[in-house]
Amino acid sequence: MRWFLLLVLLSSALHGQQRRVAITFDDLPRGGDSADGRNLAAVQEMTTRLLGHLRDIPVAGFVNPGSATAQILGEPGFQSILRLWVESGAILGNHTFSHPDYNSTLLDEYSADILKAEPALVQAIGQRPVYFRHPFLHAGKEPETRQALDRFLAERGYRVAPVTLDNSDYLFAFVYASALEDDAVLARRVRAAYIDYMDSIFAFFEQWSKEVVGREIAQILLLHANRLNADAMPELLAMMKRRGYRAVSLDEALTDPVYQSRDTYAGAGGISWIHRWAHTKGMEVRWEPEEPKWVRDEFRRRRALRD
Repeated sequence: MRWFLLLVLLSSALHGQQRRVAITFDDLPRGGDSADGRNLAAVQEMTTRLLGHLRDIPVAGFVNPGSATAQILGEPGFQSILRLWVESGAILGNHTFSHPDYNSTLLDEYSADILKAEPALVQAIGQRPVYFRHPFLHAGKEPETRQALDRFLAERGYRVAPVTLDNSDYLFAFVYASALEDDAVLARRVRAAYIDYMDSIFAFFEQWSKEVVGREIAQILLLHANRLNADAMPELLAMMKRRGYRAVSLDEALTDPVYQSRDTYAGAGGISWIHRWAHTKGMEVRWEPEEPKWVRDEFRRRRALRD
C-alpha cells in the first residue's frame, strides 16, 4: 500500500509539471509572408482559419497599426481584422505604430511611435493595451538607452511581453507563400521542414532553460500571423502536444517567477529572454538552431526577385 501511495504521489507530481507555453503573434494584422496577398479578403480568410485552429487556446497578438498591410486594408478593414482577434478572446498589445528599430531610432521618435499606435488599439479593445513588445526584440543597444525606454514604458503603464522561444518562422513563411504561387512541391517541403525546425527550437530552449535557470520554465512562443501558420497550425499544435505542452495565456505564463529575474542585457541583438538572463549571469551563450540552408537560400533568391 505504501508503494502504491508513493506511485500516486509521483504521478501527480509529474502531471503537475506539465510543460506550459503561451502562444503569441507579432506584426498584426499580418506578418512574415509579404509574398502573399494583402487584400482584405485574403487577410480575413487567413486570420479566420488561423484563429479557427486556436479555438479555446488563449493567444496574444501584437499590433502595428501603421504597417504596410494595415495601410492597404484601410482603417475599417484593419479594425475588422482586429475584431476577429478580439472576438476570439485574444489579448492585443502594442508593437509600435510602424515597427521602427530602436537600434537606429532616437527615444523621442520611438516613444512617439508607441503612442501613435494606441488610438487604434483603444478602438479595438476599449482600453489602452497592457502589454508592449519591442519590434525585432531590440530593447536598447546601451544601458542608457535601454533604461530610458524601460522608464518610458513603466510610466506609461506597459508590461513588456518577453519571448523565450525565438525563431525564424518568417523565413519559412515567405518562401511558403511564394512557392504556393509557382511550386506546390516546394511549398509542401517547406511546410514539413518548418515543423521539424520548430521541434528543434523547442528542444533547444527546453534544455537551455535548464542550463540558465536550473529548470524548465513557462515558455513564450513568438510567431507571426501568416499563411504558413494558418495552414500548418494543426501540425504545430500536435508537435507541442507530443512534447507535453499545455497552452496557457500570456498572463499565466508570466506568473512563473523566472520573469522576475534580473536582466541587465543591453546590446544590438534581438535575443530571447533566456539568452538575456545568460548574459546577465556572465554565462557563455549558446544559440538556437538555424533554419536549413536551403530554406535560407530560397528566401534570399525569392526575396531578390520581389525587390
